[in-house]
Amino acid sequence: MKKKIAVLGSTGSIGRQVLEVIDQHPDRFELEIISALKNSELLIRQALRYKPNTVVIGQKNLYPEVAEALQPHSIKVFAGEESIAQVVEMDSVDMVLIALVGFAGLMPTINAIKAKKQIALANKESLVVAGEIVTRLVLENHVTLIPVDSEHSAIFQCLNGENPDHVEKIILTASGGPFRDYSYEDLKNVKREDALNHPNWNMGDKITIDSASLMNKGLEVIEAKWLFGLSKEQIEIVIHPQSIVHSLVCFLDGSIKAQMSLPDMRLPIQYALGYPDRIENNFPRFSFKDFRELTFQSPDIKKFRNLALAFSALDKGGNMPCILNAANEVVVEAFLNNRIGFISMPEIIEKCMETVPYIKQPAIQDYLETDSESRRMAENFVSGV
Repeated sequence: MKKKIAVLGSTGSIGRQVLEVIDQHPDRFELEIISALKNSELLIRQALRYKPNTVVIGQKNLYPEVAEALQPHSIKVFAGEESIAQVVEMDSVDMVLIALVGFAGLMPTINAIKAKKQIALANKESLVVAGEIVTRLVLENHVTLIPVDSEHSAIFQCLNGENPDHVEKIILTASGGPFRDYSYEDLKNVKREDALNHPNWNMGDKITIDSASLMNKGLEVIEAKWLFGLSKEQIEIVIHPQSIVHSLVCFLDGSIKAQMSLPDMRLPIQYALGYPDRIENNFPRFSFKDFRELTFQSPDIKKFRNLALAFSALDKGGNMPCILNAANEVVVEAFLNNRIGFISMPEIIEKCMETVPYIKQPAIQDYLETDSESRRMAENFVSGV
């Protein structure tokens, strides 16, 4: 039987690539639900092509446009972020792929877990913000959560068949982004267009800026703690400009496993959708003949302060990663709108981490309030720059 998939965030970079993978395997996968926050035009085109059971548009003011376009096709249409969180509970859904950006992915992830759906997670912020709650729910509901990020997919694959207690450490690789060879003085002058020019990956604007600032890697460190049950001392980061080795696992006996491929997000997406099977595809293959060398170096956490802030948030725990994430979402948006400079982003995040009240053992409501307060505080700091 075909696996019926709900894709939350189908109009984003990851979501569009998910649909490409589904296109290549119509005998295995069927699109049951798609959602978008505000890109109603593309959402309508996707719905007309794939004829899913249900479509959800996050911004309620766009509901009439979507509903009118899809009414002749007997496609159910809902609106509002609450609806995005609720449709994952539908009985007809086998797997929920969560490709929403930022904090918006938290409640849909929690609802999908409680509904005992198989989860393919491309929203790292859910685990960054509320990793303890999410992982506890996964265990309580006996749910399989498969990471879609290339680095965490690599770790997941390397651990397949291994005893988790035999892991000494994991090594997350980072391309280093477009500014890895810049000096701190150079970073003061970078522009939006420079930061969006990633050397290896084609991603959405937010994650591309996070990659340039290395916040993406910082968030992945926090996510890895919860995904794989690690301490911060067991997580290492190396800069690997070629983006061929997607991550590595070092075991207690000194053996190291690595997952390697050309940088193509469709590969970890396909692995997650098909898990536990591996599915044949026609994606381009890596060849050592095409890469004369693969290089690795330590990240400069003095130059890229976001990495240090992420490790600090991980160490502090509680709602501190939530503060980090919310402040980062605000400053990235401000940078994309040319309101602040590149080096102002970690400065504002650090101010928020020092200012927003710390809660050692937050509940879900605490996370919601912390997110709101951190965004308000970050916006104040942005306005004061």
